[in-house]
Amino acid sequence: MSFPGVGLAKGLAVTLRTMTKKSVTAQYPDAQPVLPPRSRGVIALLEENCTVCMLCARECPDWCIYIDSHKETLPAAEPNARARTRNVLDRFAIDFSLCMYCGICIEVCPFDALFWSPEFEYAETDILELTHERDKLREWMWTVPAPPALDPAAEEPKEIATARKAADKLAAAAAAAAAAEPQEKTVSHEEGGDA
Repeated sequence: MSFPGVGLAKGLAVTLRTMTKKSVTAQYPDAQPVLPPRSRGVIALLEENCTVCMLCARECPDWCIYIDSHKETLPAAEPNARARTRNVLDRFAIDFSLCMYCGICIEVCPFDALFWSPEFEYAETDILELTHERDKLREWMWTVPAPPALDPAAEEPKEIATARKAADKLAAAAAAAAAAEPQEKTVSHEEGGDA
């Protein structure tokens, strides 16, 4: 059986308990917050890795990535070879007023050109200034923390294990060939001395 006013008494008890505790207020502009490692702030760009494949712009659900490029013809390295063409990045911009920080662009980038930076202080007075060009995205690249160390107890990836086995076979074949080579020279000298 419940008495009238029990809920009110419980609510007032919670209020009194909270009032007696010391409040903790972070004085943000003066004291910087301690962010968790690998926190998501803004997206940083490593231009050298970008091949202008446009995957990030195509997969972005908000269409907030703007990329412009042009084709450049590289001369042939050999006389009989064909000249190569490649895309050159002209513009890479992200409109952070549209971005929902889902990270899809970072996940789909096949060349590791996009990274999460912990920077979060990029507020502007005008919403049009929230479109940051590649120069600003490049500045944020230097604030990206190093990736966490690999777990020493983790299983070796299949790709690395396969590559290691192939390299070991090649090294063993090269060692066997090097060991057999001096014996062949010795035999040929002996044969030549008999004649």
